[in-house]
Amino acid sequence: MSGISIIGTGNMARTIGARAVAGGNTVEVMGRDRSRAAALAEALGGGATAGEWGAAPAGDIVVVALLHDGVVPVVAQFGDALAGKVIVDISNPFNSAFDGLAHREQTSIAQEVAKVAPAGADVVKAFNTVFRHVLERGRPDIFIAGDSARAKARVGAFVKSLGLRPLDVGGLGMAHWLEGAGVVTVGLANHGVGNLDFALGITELPA
Repeated sequence: MSGISIIGTGNMARTIGARAVAGGNTVEVMGRDRSRAAALAEALGGGATAGEWGAAPAGDIVVVALLHDGVVPVVAQFGDALAGKVIVDISNPFNSAFDGLAHREQTSIAQEVAKVAPAGADVVKAFNTVFRHVLERGRPDIFIAGDSARAKARVGAFVKSLGLRPLDVGGLGMAHWLEGAGVVTVGLANHGVGNLDFALGITELPA
């Protein structure tokens, strides 16, 4: 099992934290408001702890569970405290209409994180194509992208501990397209599916 630090105290932090604890991982919660982080850690149970904001995370895998516009600044703020860590970006940079990406270039939040992350840290994109309640109650496929095979293997093992299937989509440049897939899920929710009770996944033909 893995040592997981979660930066953030919102709904996705709670959901990933709960599944992580249930999967036998050690969990640390880090938030600007230490009392909220402590409350979430207590609610998660399983020995979850609250870490100090800006300090070196205890976990080898650091899940940044923040709104997209806060991810890069926070990684930059933590700086060398994240050296040697696997940083997992789960964000979706939707535009105001939720029908496109907030950034106009072919980049991604994960790629921008890699630019400010300290030496020795690896960045992986994951979890962004899954609605929170589906992650909480279902068994969705989890798409991951990153340049480090070792980092992706570690994140993949963590995903498996949650009872879910990790699917590697390629290098970190693919994070841009995973963010686009996040836009597709919103489009499906508003049109073709008509609700939020689904996730994108892979159906394989029988051998």
